[in-house]
Amino acid sequence: MTAELVADLRAAGLRDVLADSTSRAAYSSDASLYRLLPQVVVRPYDRDELLATLEVARRHGAPVTSRGGGTSIAGNAVGTGIVVDFSRHMNRVLTLDTESASAVVQPGTVHAALQRQALAAGLRYGPDPSSHSRCTVGGMIGNNACGNRALGYGKTGDNLLGAELVTAAGEVLRTAVGTSRADVLAASPTWAGLDAIAGRHLSTIRTELGRFGRQVSGYAAQHLLPEAGFDVTRLLAGSEGTLGVLSEATVRLVTEPAERLLVVLGYPDIAAAGDASPTMLGFDPVAVEGMDKRIVDILLARRGPAAVPVLPRGAGWLLVELAGDDPGEVRSRADRLAVASGAIEARIVADKAEAATIWRVREDGAGLSGRSPRDRPAHAGWEDAAVPPERLGAYLRDFDALLEQHDLTGLPYGHFGDGCLHIRIDFPLESPSGTAQFGAFLRESAALVASYGGSLSGEHGDGRARSELLPTMYSPEALQLFAEIKHHLDPDNLLNPGVLVDPAPATADLRIPQARPVREPLAFSLIHDHGDFSQAVHRCTGVGKCRADNTGTGGVMCPSYLATGAEKDSTRGRARVLQEMVNGSLVQGWNAPEVHEALDLCLSCKGCASDCPTGIDMATYKSEVLHQTYKRRPRPRAHYALGQLPRWVRMGSRMPTVVNAMFGVGERFSALKKVAGVDPRRSVPPLAPRTFRAWAAANGVPTFDAAAVTDRQVVLMADTFTDHFSPQVGEAAVRVLRAAGYEPVLDPPGCCGLTWITTGQLDAARRILGDTVGGLYDAAAAGVPIVGLEPSCTAVLRSDAVELFDAAGGEPAQRARTVAAAVRTLAELLTADAAWSPPDLAGLRVIAQPHCHHHAVMSWTPDAQLLRRAGADVRRLGGCCGLAGNFGVELGHYEVSVKVAEQSLLPALRDEPDALLLADGFSCRTQVADLTERHGVHLAELLDPERT
Repeated sequence: MTAELVADLRAAGLRDVLADSTSRAAYSSDASLYRLLPQVVVRPYDRDELLATLEVARRHGAPVTSRGGGTSIAGNAVGTGIVVDFSRHMNRVLTLDTESASAVVQPGTVHAALQRQALAAGLRYGPDPSSHSRCTVGGMIGNNACGNRALGYGKTGDNLLGAELVTAAGEVLRTAVGTSRADVLAASPTWAGLDAIAGRHLSTIRTELGRFGRQVSGYAAQHLLPEAGFDVTRLLAGSEGTLGVLSEATVRLVTEPAERLLVVLGYPDIAAAGDASPTMLGFDPVAVEGMDKRIVDILLARRGPAAVPVLPRGAGWLLVELAGDDPGEVRSRADRLAVASGAIEARIVADKAEAATIWRVREDGAGLSGRSPRDRPAHAGWEDAAVPPERLGAYLRDFDALLEQHDLTGLPYGHFGDGCLHIRIDFPLESPSGTAQFGAFLRESAALVASYGGSLSGEHGDGRARSELLPTMYSPEALQLFAEIKHHLDPDNLLNPGVLVDPAPATADLRIPQARPVREPLAFSLIHDHGDFSQAVHRCTGVGKCRADNTGTGGVMCPSYLATGAEKDSTRGRARVLQEMVNGSLVQGWNAPEVHEALDLCLSCKGCASDCPTGIDMATYKSEVLHQTYKRRPRPRAHYALGQLPRWVRMGSRMPTVVNAMFGVGERFSALKKVAGVDPRRSVPPLAPRTFRAWAAANGVPTFDAAAVTDRQVVLMADTFTDHFSPQVGEAAVRVLRAAGYEPVLDPPGCCGLTWITTGQLDAARRILGDTVGGLYDAAAAGVPIVGLEPSCTAVLRSDAVELFDAAGGEPAQRARTVAAAVRTLAELLTADAAWSPPDLAGLRVIAQPHCHHHAVMSWTPDAQLLRRAGADVRRLGGCCGLAGNFGVELGHYEVSVKVAEQSLLPALRDEPDALLLADGFSCRTQVADLTERHGVHLAELLDPERT
């Protein structure tokens, strides 16, 4: 059936149809626990293609599931038939009218894209889920999403002014808020039939629906009441793609206030914060958000103290945002609120950058809570209940007791002003009884929230997680109403079947129980995942931050997705394919073509290791896959040529002039590049005529001697790139260290093995690293700092080496940890030295391109602090340079490499032709030299006392 379905879709004029197993695997889950393998993915360009898709679906009886950013937590965006992904092509803001304060958007429009345009016009789109950087407006309408500021601006449904809806039968219905009932009924017999259904159930609608603001479960049939004006537009909000397929929407915009203030309030615990939240409502807040100390603790453990600004004393916090046009009035309100809050301590945060950082902690809650306080995987499934706000504190205590009864833990947070709780829970889904335990907890949780007069869903929708539980909070009459609405608009049950009406069991199609543990024999220890590759890749809960453009905030993840727009090229898409591999049904084995297709464009930038809230490290997973695939088997040519680059460089450095001349021979060299798996458009950096080690020997820099350790001694790592290609960097570093009062000595000759690691030659990498770690151990054990100059090599010793040796355990693992603890970047060493003062760089404009591994493993914060102290005017770029070691050099990667460079780096260089480019990474400097006439400098060169 699949082949015929695909053929008919293409014959109907669909231009973007994905039926390959890699794409099907990438779309097999959303941000939920559920796994349903689609037959085909369609990415329509316009309404005509959508109509054609539905016509083919009717002919084949194929279910249709609408999908935006795939961030649905309840399993609203997965299905077994046709998945329609609107985010690829139908993603534009069609009009933005400042006079009417409204915008017309396509369903795949990302919230952040709409918000950028609205803010530029002095307006804003009110609802703002924490996933605003990647969720789509169509998906928000489907779930009736809310976000942090729904308290001030309303739910998505409250801001929906009109819609263009295509029914399963192919009828195009256009709606607008404020249209009279008579005009609505005259527009289509479909609406007349819906009016008759509402008329038969008026009593049920009036008594059971619309009881409080966050009652999102079920259909919003209260809008069909005569007193509500038979508002069919707002009925669509929260219908989860089960009544029709949205092709266009008109949304309300609001005026952006002139002033915003964040008040942070500390309480003894999260329940006490819940008790206090109704008090905040008297101060007309835009947002009242709750956050638990356990989320903050996880962020501090993962990213260090710089990741969280100072918070008031307490173990639970309310983040209260006030807004208005009069700064004095807003400040007065904030002062009065702080006094009335009953908090242990209060902070009014006026600094916008600091407030944004605090909000990011809250917004990353869904991803950060992917690991429980007991360091177990934590899952969605019951994370969206809402109760009337005045009952929230009591509900939180009872819910916490229920968790304890079931021996479960989680990290609570949520929209406390609206009574909505979010939490991920460490259900033991991998155990034989885990599914049954999950089901039992869902039933008891549903009964608890119903006893408080609450809603199973407060904004994420019921989906596959909660639809089965709707009888807990609704009468048979209400459920009959929902069924009649569904069957009237979708009589053949083609649209998102299994959701809301005739639901699938909440315990069916769970992703985790279908996976098998993959523990032996792995080259990496996967320290935080108990050595289980399956658990590691299932860290991806699907929050989809990898699909957002994080470069504006200094993020890196995920450069390949931003270049291609393909789900399979996102960190999440790759994780889904790897999850299918450990599942073993569609994708089979380490050498499966689907796995290698998904990983091909992974730059191994490690951006996800720091930027993904759930802690995915795709670079490590890719190395492990390549290792397992090619063990004792022939490898791709590039693995030998580029993956063993330091070996060839050492050989070539014996006669650099000859090698440079030979590798500069036009077409003969282009042919040789292809043989080696290198793109002929790439230049080959020339070998330096004299190595850094040779210069050091001639300038009184000895190699480390354990018998001659001094107090101010520093071991300087002469990595392959510094030694053979950029000796001037090492020379400058020596002068900087000497000027700072240090005695630089060189590390014993060795290699970090990075190129072997990125190409998955992990047995060789471990041998090479073993020698290097052994050579550095005495210095580390003696407390001598080890300073790395090349960020990628430095990152290997700080991270990869520990993972590689920890797999074997014993003394090598301990040595690797000791060395890792001693390794510093140049900025880390200097900023920690209270006696050191930077040179005066006042007036110098700097564009800084942090190396991806520097950002992900070490943090670029010390570098930023150093440059700020020096007085430089720094523009820090996010994103990757695009070369990423061997990635951008390999055949087949050139175009993507250049596209990645165009995300931030190249536009910045064009914008500021006179700025100095600071780029510590050899790859970054090589990319710039290859694609522009500019040249980058290392931090050591910038600080060099001899710099002119």
